[in-house]
Amino acid sequence: MAINERKTIDLEQGWEFMQKGITKLKNILEGLPEPQFSSEDYMMLYTTIYNMCTQKPPHDYSQQLYDKYKESFEEYIISTVLPTLREKHDEFMLRELVKRWANHKIMVRWLSRFFHYLDRYFIARRSLPALNEVGLTCFRDLVYKEINVKVRDAVISLIDQEREGEQIDRALLKNVLDIFVEIGMGNMECYENDFEEAMLNDTAGYYSRKASNWILEDSCPDYMQKAEDCLKREKDRVSHYLHSSSEQKLLEKVQNELLLVYATQLLEKEHSGCHALLRDDKVEDLSRMYRLFSRIPRGLDPVSNIFKQHVTAEGTALVKQAEDAASNKKAEKRDMVGLQEQVFVRKVIDLHDKYLAYVTNCFMNHTLFHKALKEAFEVFCNKGVGGSSSAELLATFCDNILKKGGSEKLSDEAIEETLEKASILSLYNTISNFGKRVSFAFESIVKRNIGRQGEIMRLSRKIHDRNVQKSQSVVKLLAYISDKDLFAEFYRKKLARRLLFDKSANDDHERSILTKLKQQCGGQFTSKMEGMVTDLTLAKENQANFEEYLTTNPHAHPGIDLSVTVLTTGFWPSYKSFDLNLPAELVKCVEVFREFYQTKTKHRKLTWIYSLGTCNINGKFEPKTMELVVTTYQASVLLLFNSADRLSYSEIMAQLNLTDDDIVRLLHSLSCAKYKILIKEPNTKTISPTDYFEFNSKFTDKMRRIKIPLPPVDEKKKVIEDVDKDRRYAIDASIVRIMKSRKVLGHQQLVMECVEQLGRMFKPDFKAIKKRIEDLITRDYLERDKENPNMFRYLA
Repeated sequence: MAINERKTIDLEQGWEFMQKGITKLKNILEGLPEPQFSSEDYMMLYTTIYNMCTQKPPHDYSQQLYDKYKESFEEYIISTVLPTLREKHDEFMLRELVKRWANHKIMVRWLSRFFHYLDRYFIARRSLPALNEVGLTCFRDLVYKEINVKVRDAVISLIDQEREGEQIDRALLKNVLDIFVEIGMGNMECYENDFEEAMLNDTAGYYSRKASNWILEDSCPDYMQKAEDCLKREKDRVSHYLHSSSEQKLLEKVQNELLLVYATQLLEKEHSGCHALLRDDKVEDLSRMYRLFSRIPRGLDPVSNIFKQHVTAEGTALVKQAEDAASNKKAEKRDMVGLQEQVFVRKVIDLHDKYLAYVTNCFMNHTLFHKALKEAFEVFCNKGVGGSSSAELLATFCDNILKKGGSEKLSDEAIEETLEKASILSLYNTISNFGKRVSFAFESIVKRNIGRQGEIMRLSRKIHDRNVQKSQSVVKLLAYISDKDLFAEFYRKKLARRLLFDKSANDDHERSILTKLKQQCGGQFTSKMEGMVTDLTLAKENQANFEEYLTTNPHAHPGIDLSVTVLTTGFWPSYKSFDLNLPAELVKCVEVFREFYQTKTKHRKLTWIYSLGTCNINGKFEPKTMELVVTTYQASVLLLFNSADRLSYSEIMAQLNLTDDDIVRLLHSLSCAKYKILIKEPNTKTISPTDYFEFNSKFTDKMRRIKIPLPPVDEKKKVIEDVDKDRRYAIDASIVRIMKSRKVLGHQQLVMECVEQLGRMFKPDFKAIKKRIEDLITRDYLERDKENPNMFRYLA
């Protein structure tokens, strides 16, 4: 059987055939008339390479063909590509380069197919560079290395032209820069080292020149607008032709030259800087400032500092304005906070609303600006106005919102909001007593237990609910006040008056603010206040039981409609309790209620707080009978004139068993104030122990029902004293807690930990802490270390 043997192909013969195919490919790339490769042409060329590589040695020409493959590219580049590139410049050179690179990639792709058998076996066995890599490397070594500097400069020149507003061929730049990326064959070194570095340096220089002119010519808003536009354009530039990896580096260069270098000068521009933008409420410009400066490292620090300075200055100006107004106006009653001070609180709340909106909207709730706002408000929110501390002002403001007839008239939809911001902040009876001149209706007596389970009782009028207008304001302000315990005590005092005298406009609002205060300051802060509200509910049930008792025991009825409020001592503020000598009519009321209460419990002592009681009295004057709304003390004075036409100061004092101060207040309210129910001899404006009083039978008024106010007692001093006393206990407890857990601790660390523990409620004074430490040492809770006097030990 005959076997067909394949004819051996010589190197020269085979390569001559391959050269024809390569020449045809070059002609096609150069645009010369040449028919396209047919499948037969491709197969002949591939088969020739295959045969030359699979012949037995010494006719295996794999190595020689691998070398000639590379030589084909080198010859074409040197003879054709480089001359055409060298004779062109700038944009024309770039277009030629893009064309030549595209042709080169086509040539690599076709020749790789012709020589594909080398890739499959020879190259794989010898671990040589692949055919595709060899082709691209030839272009890199012969073309790229020669012209990359010229190409880079031409590209940068076009970018600068575009920055100046000229139109350029972005697609061309995209194609050119793709060469820098592709020539690295998976490595970005060529792009980064040969183009990007120089482009970034040029960018820095370009914007440095621009910024040096803009900072002198433009206002801060105009400069920021230009800077933002530049950043947008550079980002757009990346999306169109630069590599995506350049974006962050490019923007950082622009930000550095436009913002970082001139940050201080820009922010502090006299008529248009950050202060001016805040002053003029330039919300859009402030938002742009935040967007720009948030891009650079620590860029927001100076902005937040200026924001803090501005808010502090505005708040301090409000304090000074309120102080000036308070000092110029007529003196207010001592325990009343004047209208100017309330206007001040409203202005502070409005100021907080305004700049909190800036923090939320302009500064995107950034923690740096929340911190700046907090520190700014802490500066002026802890300053007093008109002799009143900020804690008292805030408590009074809440009182005006929550009580009936308060000076803060707010819409129903607004109260919840105001309270949230600021907590940053009886019976009526008509009976006829046909005595000489006065018939009365006893309205209320409050009783208080001085024992552990004691209770307070008072006679109160029925609650008349009415819709109150709401507002948004106080708990947030409370967060800035250091004396939160002082606020709590003032608030508790005013809450007590609202609850006891039925002055609270809406129970839901009372509970709402207590809930917000509890969230802000903790359960301990509001526990007593919540107890007070609960007490009122229980007191109503108790009053209902009392009325039922009177119904079932008609013989026990005192002849007067009586309402008593029984309260728990521990929840309520402390009130002075006097042994007032009640008139007989009122004594009977007290006895009846005491008998009723003993049917419920015999283990609780009732202490009556007459200073909180009120009465409705029918005064029979010659012109007409009028109803007088008075306190229990005032009623007791008036009832004395049922059995006497004329009484001296000393007689009244002896019969009532009250102090001089109280007698003076009572008699002044009845004889020297607006309503002169009593006639005083001599007729002067002051009360003296030698005065005489008689009933003014000719008194009249256009109203049939009048309320005779009693000058309020200054409670501020007592509140402050009570708070100071509580603070001493709190400091003692804190020191003992710390030492109990640490056993041994240095003085400085003990003080710091004590301040940290107590900081939520008040800012303890270092001297006060030191004094309490000394007191605890004398009471054998602590001892000093014998060797180190600044070290303390806990004594179990």
